[in-house]
Amino acid sequence: MVEPLYDITVTCSFCENNYKTMKVRPSFKKASKTDTDFCLHYKEVNPDYYVVRICPFCGYAHTENFTDKWTTAQREIFYEKVAKNWTMRDYCKERSWEDALQSYKLALLSAQIRDEKSRVIAGLLHHLAWLYRYKEDTEQEKRFLTFALDEYVNVFETEGMDLNNARLMYLMGELCRRLQRFQEAVKWFSRVINDRKIMDAGMIKACREQWITTREDMLAMRLELPDEMKQAT
Repeated sequence: MVEPLYDITVTCSFCENNYKTMKVRPSFKKASKTDTDFCLHYKEVNPDYYVVRICPFCGYAHTENFTDKWTTAQREIFYEKVAKNWTMRDYCKERSWEDALQSYKLALLSAQIRDEKSRVIAGLLHHLAWLYRYKEDTEQEKRFLTFALDEYVNVFETEGMDLNNARLMYLMGELCRRLQRFQEAVKWFSRVINDRKIMDAGMIKACREQWITTREDMLAMRLELPDEMKQAT
């Protein structure tokens, strides 16, 4: 019988030791549900638990999206903040929710020390929000959604031309909606809907749907609608 998890060998870019970490076989990556902010739910093994790779020797945690190059200053800071006090521990095993949470928090610390791009940090923060969603911890979920949204806005302002703007704007709109920042949500959804240069039909459709959902949310909460929503039937 094929197991869902398998080992791969990784070379740590900080201490240069080789170590093993686990991944989920593609055939087992079957989501049972997808949320409107792209959070995937799984009935069995969750591949997101194994995205972060953690060196057991020095504690450097990263994903495939991290850069491999270190500056001298980054090495010094990482050593002082993490490696110096790290006690060897092995994450090459089946991970619990708690293990996954710890791995993403370690990766976030590494990313901040490494001064990784905002899109990398935004992704880590968003995944942390999803982890709390799995546990129905709404307070912590919203806390990390707020952090993620701030980073996504930074991505849009600094890297927007290099990315799928429609998907990014949709995502910012959806996080705003989930955080009940409805006016901002409408702004992002409308930008995708009304920008004739955007040809991503899937994202345009998603923005239309969430624009309607936002309107319904506001009506349910008896909030005043923006002018463009008042005109909608």
